[in-house]
Amino acid sequence: MTSTWISQIESVAQARCESAEPAHDWLHVKRVVANAQDIAVSEGGIVEVATAAALLHELFNYPKGHPESRRSGERCAEEARIVLTNEGCPSHLVEPICYAIAVHPFSLGVNPETLEAKVLQDADRLDALGAIGIARCFATCADMKRPFYSAIDPMCRDREPADKLWGVDHFFQKLLKLPDVLHTRRAKALAERRLGLMHAFLAQLADEIAASSPT
Repeated sequence: MTSTWISQIESVAQARCESAEPAHDWLHVKRVVANAQDIAVSEGGIVEVATAAALLHELFNYPKGHPESRRSGERCAEEARIVLTNEGCPSHLVEPICYAIAVHPFSLGVNPETLEAKVLQDADRLDALGAIGIARCFATCADMKRPFYSAIDPMCRDREPADKLWGVDHFFQKLLKLPDVLHTRRAKALAERRLGLMHAFLAQLADEIAASSPT
């Protein structure tokens, strides 16, 4: 049975996601929650901590390109602490939940000290892989008004990827590297199939781009 306070923070989290763009909306949060619960059970983590952290990990985000964007996790944890306190979370769980949220962003580059924080990182990163990861990448690409790919060397074969300029570059700059930085055995197993799909997608995309290019 779901704890009352978990149900209450779920309602708060859903309401806060109403205006979020598709890559970070309520559906994203629900997927990360499902991932976190799966991984926590498999790895022996505290499921309530992993669930609450996943539910609240999108409470606050600085806009893309904001000079303070690296502090998004920290600010999100501050917001989460208020919600957790207001909704009756047991006091001994507040700090572990907030810590997991504070260190979860990829851009921060933190290797978490707790299992539950590792679970949240893995759960969030899994949602950047596979079919959903591809969809999220191009949703963000459209939101940022960037071309899907570079007309010259779209697959970054002879240049460094620049995902601030082209969407496909994000695969090579970040997404394809995510399985190497996952912490848990369960997450790595789930990532393997998703990564294969992404490589297949890129191969097909490369073929279609080549077929549309003048000879």
